Amino acid sequence: MNGKRESVVDVQGTVEDGFEPVRDAFVANFARRGERGAAVAVYRHGRKVVDLWGGTRDGDAGRHAADAAPWEAGTAQVIRSATKGIAAVVPLLLHQRGQLDLDAPVGTYWPEFKAAGKERVLVRHLLSHRAGLPVLDTPLTPDQAIDGVSGPAALAAQAPAWEPGTDHGYHAQTYSWLLGELVLRATGRTIGSWVADEIAGPLGLDLWIGLPAEAQSRVGRLAAVEPPAPPAASGLRVRPKQSVADAYADPGSLTSRAFAAISPAPDENAPEYRAAELPASAGVATARSLARCYAALIGPVDGRARLFAPATLTLARTEESAGLDRTLLVATRFGLGFMLHGPSSPLLAPGAFGHPGRGGALACADPESGLAFGYVTNGMQRNVTADARAQALLRAVSHVAG
Repeated sequence: MNGKRESVVDVQGTVEDGFEPVRDAFVANFARRGERGAAVAVYRHGRKVVDLWGGTRDGDAGRHAADAAPWEAGTAQVIRSATKGIAAVVPLLLHQRGQLDLDAPVGTYWPEFKAAGKERVLVRHLLSHRAGLPVLDTPLTPDQAIDGVSGPAALAAQAPAWEPGTDHGYHAQTYSWLLGELVLRATGRTIGSWVADEIAGPLGLDLWIGLPAEAQSRVGRLAAVEPPAPPAASGLRVRPKQSVADAYADPGSLTSRAFAAISPAPDENAPEYRAAELPASAGVATARSLARCYAALIGPVDGRARLFAPATLTLARTEESAGLDRTLLVATRFGLGFMLHGPSSPLLAPGAFGHPGRGGALACADPESGLAFGYVTNGMQRNVTADARAQALLRAVSHVAG
């Protein structure tokens, strides 16, 4: 590392020699892509080579507000569905340790789940979005969503929307209660405590599924922001297909119902939401901790052995689901709990695996290049799988590494 503290516009941090294009792309995100507050980190072969942050701590403060608190080195953010990738590490490590059978019916661990035609739903179906359970007939209230009981009970009683194992559709919210209850039944421990004790603690990560009270003050506020319009002469038109737009606008569609499994939408800035152990959507992390976690999946970090054995790493990025996603209505690819490189979710390289968060956040790793990437933001733009700011950073990383 060059050890020098950079200050370009409102960006701070360090980059190793050769990785300056990543800093340039990060600065450009503030200048041209509507960034308000964010951080990005990159590890290569277990060593941190990029660690940058800038802007304001709270997305609703506005980037240029005179009294806005600045983003600091330790500022963390809710990472929405990027939590799913961190949560997927748990069942894969349990499988690696011989404590969870990926090909066993979920009902082996969670007997009540067998109801309503779900006897043949396998553990691997939950991880690859093939369980047919992206929606609930009766959505949960925000209080029910975080009580630890109502979500699992609702899914145990829920009939699948399609025959499990035959197709895939993104389980945007229900992934929380499916995966959380599976881990609880298999281990007797909540998924948040498992992550804290077995992953975050040993690796020294500022990363939580279930934010403790003492860390609440470190978390910035999320806010919805509009991306800047492209220049009139550019010819660029970033619009979803009409069928996709119609599905999001139709409250009765599978798409809308999947994202509205909690209704009304919860306040993601509320302390009780951040404290909830919702592995689909409510994880909290710094960018450097996301990158460090993924770096540890693919190789040693600071002398610690890698988390994933070679066979487990193969499982994580072997395609389980591909093609038109019944929920998102675009082509998606999933391994066991991780999104894989594809048109709707371009990652570092074709062999990379990771997970985006709707509106911005992204974490991923590429075993072939030894790269691990983490990006968090407080400005939630309108996207599901491929944020323009994250993609600009990935392009810069890939260019340097290529």
